[in-house]
Amino acid sequence: MPSVLAPSASRPWSTTSRPAAFARAVAALVGLSVLLQGCSWFGSDDDDPRRPAELVDFTPALKVREAWSAGVGGGNDILRLALGPASDGSRIFAADNDGRVAAFDAQRGKRLWRTGTDLPLAGGPAVGSDHVVTGSSDGWVVSLAASDGHEEWRVNVASEVLAAPAVGPKAAYVRTVDGKLIALDLADGRQLWFAQQNVPRLSVRGTGAPVVDHNLVICGFDNGRVAAYDASEGSVVWDVLVDPPSGRTEVERLADINATVVVIGSDVYSVGYQGRLSALARESGQILWSVEFSSYSGIGADLNNLYASADTGELLAVERASGRELWRRGDLAFRDLTAPTPFAGSVVVGDFEGYLHFFDAASGEPRARVRADSHRITSAPLVVNDTLYVLTDGGDLVAFREDRPREK
Repeated sequence: MPSVLAPSASRPWSTTSRPAAFARAVAALVGLSVLLQGCSWFGSDDDDPRRPAELVDFTPALKVREAWSAGVGGGNDILRLALGPASDGSRIFAADNDGRVAAFDAQRGKRLWRTGTDLPLAGGPAVGSDHVVTGSSDGWVVSLAASDGHEEWRVNVASEVLAAPAVGPKAAYVRTVDGKLIALDLADGRQLWFAQQNVPRLSVRGTGAPVVDHNLVICGFDNGRVAAYDASEGSVVWDVLVDPPSGRTEVERLADINATVVVIGSDVYSVGYQGRLSALARESGQILWSVEFSSYSGIGADLNNLYASADTGELLAVERASGRELWRRGDLAFRDLTAPTPFAGSVVVGDFEGYLHFFDAASGEPRARVRADSHRITSAPLVVNDTLYVLTDGGDLVAFREDRPREK
């Protein structure tokens, strides 16, 4: 049964034995190979059923133009990190694996500040309450001032941070690969509480980011569970097994919820690897509906619909209220898609060659295709007002806008 553990005064961070750490490292490598099966890393044999689909020409129905681009820092093409853009409305924040965090004017792309942390950053940044928080693959969590980038604090949580933290009014919440959800005081980084979930011996590399929604922190875990915790004290509000493992082998029993949950009003949406796309009641965790679907990248949502990218490259649209399928596309098979992002009446996904694909949200028909650059896009695009922002694994932050005719 998942438990909530109070911090120890003498040893606030638990450590892992060397055999357990080695086992998890092996599991991580196996999990990474699962993720990379469709990415042409293992050859390009024409007979390979997981060979990425070739792109097909079509007549664009939407014109998209690049508004600006800026370099954040070094690339991370091989590592496939959860480094994506974040925004407070007027600024865009981004980070690179070499430890740099930068802020840009959202409208024009002018760099406002850049700070070096000298850490292998792997998750974030997240922004809120005038703080910019990132996590690293060697267990550090760093908070910078959103105004000028000066470092406020850093703490080590003794485990890899491979997902963006979540920032609430008084705390930052960090998900680590050893199954913990940790609350850190925004003022000084002091640990407030942590919750623990069991981690299977074999799991897919990566973790879902926590989500703060009013008094709750909600997160999916590698054991197929979604849980909600009281944001102030860490007590379990509800804990539900959404994706029970099935199959005979350990690979068949992978059921990680690596995709970040989506919270809209009274509903929580989750999707798991070799699992289900599900809707849960925010207050109780009751499963409202679920459909079979396998994804490690995530979900996008608009007012009425949900959109999900399968690990096979399939795109699915369903009604939020019922889970009823609206459309499904398979022409981007094994192109290693990001989570979908609604934008300008479209649903947008990035792929392993740096392309952004725009599909009509209502029908699923292709509307546009642009290339941010030649590097992979791992994190979902971000939409702020009328602009779509994408951070490529080459370290470029690119802004796109709909190219509308100018009024005379």
